[in-house]
Amino acid sequence: MSDAPAKQKLWGGRFTGKTDPLMHAFNQSLKYDQRMHEVDIRGSIAYAKSLSLVAILTKDEEARIIEGLKQVGKEWADGVFQIQPDDEDIHTANERRLSEIIGALGGKLHTGRSRNDQVATDLRLWLLEEAKVAEKSLGALVRVLVERADSEKDYLLPGYTHLQRGQPIRWSHLLLSYALSLRADLDRLRQLVPRISVLPLGSGALAGNPFVVDREFLAKELGFLSVAENSLWGVADRDFVAEFLMWSSLVMTHLSKIAEDLIIYSTAEFGFITLSDAYSTGSSMMPQKKNPDSLELLRGKTGRLFGNMAGFLMTLKGLPSTYNKDLQEDKEPLFDTVDNLTACLQIAEGVIATLEVHGENMKAALTMDVLATDLADYLVRKGIPFRETHHISGRAVALAEARQCQISDLKMDDFKALSKEFTEDIYDVFDFEASVERREAIGGTSRKMVERQIAVLRASLAN
Repeated sequence: MSDAPAKQKLWGGRFTGKTDPLMHAFNQSLKYDQRMHEVDIRGSIAYAKSLSLVAILTKDEEARIIEGLKQVGKEWADGVFQIQPDDEDIHTANERRLSEIIGALGGKLHTGRSRNDQVATDLRLWLLEEAKVAEKSLGALVRVLVERADSEKDYLLPGYTHLQRGQPIRWSHLLLSYALSLRADLDRLRQLVPRISVLPLGSGALAGNPFVVDREFLAKELGFLSVAENSLWGVADRDFVAEFLMWSSLVMTHLSKIAEDLIIYSTAEFGFITLSDAYSTGSSMMPQKKNPDSLELLRGKTGRLFGNMAGFLMTLKGLPSTYNKDLQEDKEPLFDTVDNLTACLQIAEGVIATLEVHGENMKAALTMDVLATDLADYLVRKGIPFRETHHISGRAVALAEARQCQISDLKMDDFKALSKEFTEDIYDVFDFEASVERREAIGGTSRKMVERQIAVLRASLAN
């Protein structure tokens, strides 16, 4: 092993005074950015190869640096990497350890490279890997909703607007509405990936690389789809972070809305579903309680992730061009969002997969007044304008309320008094299954249209 150079900060040559210990701690990011150790090693190995291609490194030096970097990576993987007090971030920690292993040659690795383009590269590489995890988790959740919808098409329940009973729908139709929102999120994530997959490495501190490293080689080596065309933008751009945080906030908003429905439907007053014990908790005081804490946490985490996005946008809004230390604040909100989003998607999948559906309670919640629109539609088919039939149906509902009965209990004379177009076949309207089956236009809640939605979603997941 060669003698390692004397310890000094990467940027320390211009400074003669000591750094305030508080400032050192304030400036240090290793406590959270060490999770990027693997992508930092990958980026450095690729950069060593690019320096060899322009003869800054000999082939032997390239090999020694790469071997040293692999050893550093193994120490991280084995959990034996020793962090030192002067390690500011993952980049300085890895380079310091590399120089301890191979000596002064380790200092050549930083030729033409800045921590500005290095950290931007690491963060994009790291997020690309996490996006794959998010895509897989989100796809799994959509798949559970689709498969559950396919097996539970027979259950009917009231569809609600303003939390008031509106019209009968299939339980499957409701599940598929959730799946379609999340499928759109899946599409948005896939559209975002190319904007993450842009190589900053080779931008230097801000003005570009003076040794003309082959950046297209670097992009191919690291799996990036494109190269940052402008070095100023390359080191400063964090729009991909902001966009991922925005995307995550929208996903969580959808999860929160789903959670709210399921919380309501799990109450004793509704009794449409029961959550599995695996995703519920009890009360420390009231023995009878079974609380939907999993769903409430999904709802609560939504505010947290939105806060990460809003806070980071405030960090970005006033920055001058190129790299500023404020951008160190990109990692904690991003890391926190990725961790919580992944957990939330997995919890949501578990909740949906294991909940118990009470079809009989859903059916019992269907009252004849939810067929008031069908009553109006009956008269439309007799040639009466809908605005008039809407009024007639409303009067039928009011009459039933006054008599404290269902509209289906009204006599034929009652219907005739409302409109001479009513005939005995009006009683055929009062059939919930027939009502949902009449909704046969694309997007409707008939069995045929529910099966169409299932097929569309399955095809989307397969692609």
